[in-house]
Amino acid sequence: MTDASLITLLIADDHPVVRDGLSGIFAGDPDFEVVAEVGDGAEAVRVAEALRPDVILMDLRMPTMDGVTAITELVRRRVPSRILVVTTYDTDSFVRPAIEAGATGYLLKDTPRSELIRAVREAAQGRAVLSPTVASRLLTQVRTPAEPAAPRLLSQREMEVIKLVAGGQSNRQAAATLFISEATVKSHLLNIYAKLSVNDRAAAVAEAYNRGLLTPEAPNSR
Repeated sequence: MTDASLITLLIADDHPVVRDGLSGIFAGDPDFEVVAEVGDGAEAVRVAEALRPDVILMDLRMPTMDGVTAITELVRRRVPSRILVVTTYDTDSFVRPAIEAGATGYLLKDTPRSELIRAVREAAQGRAVLSPTVASRLLTQVRTPAEPAAPRLLSQREMEVIKLVAGGQSNRQAAATLFISEATVKSHLLNIYAKLSVNDRAAAVAEAYNRGLLTPEAPNSR
């Protein structure tokens, strides 16, 4: 019979060395049990729905399904697990979407072991946990008077990619048009998603129009 005070954990990160490191931190503590480790967001959703861990340690940049999308899906499916983001990214384009999607907390991967353990305990109780830099960033946003945000401009190449995507081209077609590899197109798209705080192609195009980076005639103007 499982001890009611035991905190069960699911670790979701696409880097095996990170998963091993996080698992090792909790392995020697009798108050915790790592019930599963996964390498992408889609698997995290599937396993979390089956095992219902108390806390999920979630990376943001993962293949198949990114962390923010996974968090959104877990909330949609009403999985009761608390989600604690553990990542290397502390910019607004990562922090706000994760918190708004439903993350209980947001920590950076350089968080000391003792602080990570404390944060997981807090998260298991449903308390918000933020790294100092993230908390400071969010506090600054709250204290700053609201004003129209200046568009976060894309690079020239990123603009070329988003215009082609808006015009209906696939990654392969865009790569051929720009004389670059399909992998490079995918890399540019990831950068575009991060800069526009979106998770997919359709949302990127919509947000580019919303910010005035694209105009209705732009996709066909060559």
